[in-house]
Amino acid sequence: MIVLDANVLIAHLDRSDALHPSATERLSDLAEQPFGASSITLAEVLVAPTRSGNVGAAQAALRELAVSELPLPANVAERLAALRVDTALKLPDCCVLLAAEAAGGAVLTFDERLARAAQDRGLAV
Repeated sequence: MIVLDANVLIAHLDRSDALHPSATERLSDLAEQPFGASSITLAEVLVAPTRSGNVGAAQAALRELAVSELPLPANVAERLAALRVDTALKLPDCCVLLAAEAAGGAVLTFDERLARAAQDRGLAV
């Protein structure tokens, strides 16, 4: 399972994003593996399309990529707080780490701090 960070999905969905070509290429290269994203990550990805009235197209693109929603487990507040303290990352990035740890997967991100934190925790990046 490849757990996707919001920045990869946002870049893929937005052709004007400077990282669009890289995001699309990486997703294509990894298409044989299953993709997942935390519920919080997916919410982040859908903010701009919702604002612009294009949420349906964004959801269709996520379905085309076969991105599975990885819900946060119950009683997760303490684990997220500990991740935030241990890594100094923002909570959405902590959700990516938590989802990758729970899925036993790798992380795909353009965020160097998140990538380092994932590697420090033994996750493939």
